[in-house]
Amino acid sequence: MEKLISVFKTPDLRKKVLIIGGILLVTRIFSIIPIPGIDFARLKMFLESNQMFGFLDIFSGGALSNLSIAMLGVSPYITATIIMQMLTMIFPSLKEIYYEQGEIGRAKFNRLSRYLTVPLAFLQGFSFLNLLKSQQILGALSMFDIIRNVIIITAGSMVLMWLGELISEQKLGNGVSLIIFAGIVSRLPQIAQSFFLNYSPSALLTYAVFAVLSVIVIAGVVFINEGERKVPVSYSKRIRGNKVYGGVSSYLPLKVNQAGVIPIIFAISILMFPQFIAQASALISPDLAIQLSALVNKFLANSILYSGFYFAMVVVFTYFYTAITFDPAEISKNLQRNGGFIPGIRPGEPSGLYLKQVLNRITLFGALFLGLIAILPHLTQIFTGIQSLTIGGTSLLIVVSVALEVMKQIDSQLALREYEI
Repeated sequence: MEKLISVFKTPDLRKKVLIIGGILLVTRIFSIIPIPGIDFARLKMFLESNQMFGFLDIFSGGALSNLSIAMLGVSPYITATIIMQMLTMIFPSLKEIYYEQGEIGRAKFNRLSRYLTVPLAFLQGFSFLNLLKSQQILGALSMFDIIRNVIIITAGSMVLMWLGELISEQKLGNGVSLIIFAGIVSRLPQIAQSFFLNYSPSALLTYAVFAVLSVIVIAGVVFINEGERKVPVSYSKRIRGNKVYGGVSSYLPLKVNQAGVIPIIFAISILMFPQFIAQASALISPDLAIQLSALVNKFLANSILYSGFYFAMVVVFTYFYTAITFDPAEISKNLQRNGGFIPGIRPGEPSGLYLKQVLNRITLFGALFLGLIAILPHLTQIFTGIQSLTIGGTSLLIVVSVALEVMKQIDSQLALREYEI
C-alpha cells in the first residue's frame, strides 16, 4: 500500500498509471463490440465443449466468446513473434539481427514480427469464421460478408498490438502481457457468480480443499517463476595505462522457467491443427471432413489421453523454446570476449557445455511444472467431479508473472526517483 500511495503521489508515475488504465479500458470496450450475424447460444455451447478454443478465449480477454472485433486478441502477434524466433535457428542473418545488433536489431526484429502479424491474423480469422459457419454459429453469410468480417477483426488485432506498444512505452510492464492480464482479471466476477450459483453445502470439504490447493498453486507459480540458478562468473584483471580493470566476481542467472508461458501456446497450436485440417478437408470431401472431425472430437473427449498428450507436448516445447532463446555457446563467447570465466571451467567451448548441462537440469523442473500447470484444470475436474471448480493454471501463471513484473518495474521507477532526489 505504501508503494501504491507513493506511485500516485509521484506526478509522472501517476500519469503513466492513468494512461495504462485508459488504454486497458479501450481494449475492454473493443472486446464487447460483436461482429454481425452471431447465434450466441450456439457459440457458448461450442466454446464450453472445446478446451482449446476456451484457452484462446483467455488470451483474447473474453473477446472470442463475444465474437467481437478484437476476437483474435494479441494471439496473432504472439504467434508471429514465436515464428520469428524459430526462424533465427534457420537463418543466420535473423540471428545476427536479434542477438548481435543490440537495440537497433531488436527494433528491426520487432518490425518484421509486426509485418508477419497481418497475414497471420487474416488467416486465423478466415479459418475460425469458416469453422463457426460450419457449426451454424454464424448465420447464412456470403463470402463477401466473411471477408469483410475477417478484415475487421484483422484490423482489431492490429489496433490491440499498437495499444500494447503504447503501454510498453510507459515502462511499467509489457503491453501485450498487460492486455492479456486485463482480460483474465475481467472474467473474475463471472467466475465468482458461477461459483456461488453452483455452491452446495454438502461439498464444503471439497471447496475448502480447493481453496487450500489454490493458495499452494499460486505460491508454487511465484516460487518457480522467480527461481533461478546463479552460475558464478569471475573477470580477470586488465591493465590499461595506469588503470586496472576487472578482477570482480558476478553471477549468470539461469531461470528455472526460462520459457514462460510460450510452450503452452505452442502445444495448443499443435493440438488445434488437426481440427483445422478436418475442417479444411470439407473442400475436398464432406464425408472425409465428418470422419476426421469425429476422430478429433473422440480424442478431445478422452480427458486422460488428451491431458497426457498435452502434458508431453508442453514438456517438449519447453526444451525447444529454451534452446531458441538461450544459446550457451553464444553466452560463453560473450563471457570470453569480456574477460569473464566460470571458476573451475575453461573459457570457450567447455564453458558452453557446462552451461548447457546446467540449463538442461533446471529446465527439467521448469518443463514438468509448466506441463502440470497446463493440465491443472483437467485434474481438478477429474478429482473433484465439479465442473465449476477449475484451478486455471495457465491463467494463474500469466496473472502472477505479469503482477510480479509490474511490481519490479514500479520498484525500479521509485528507486530511480529516490536516487534523483
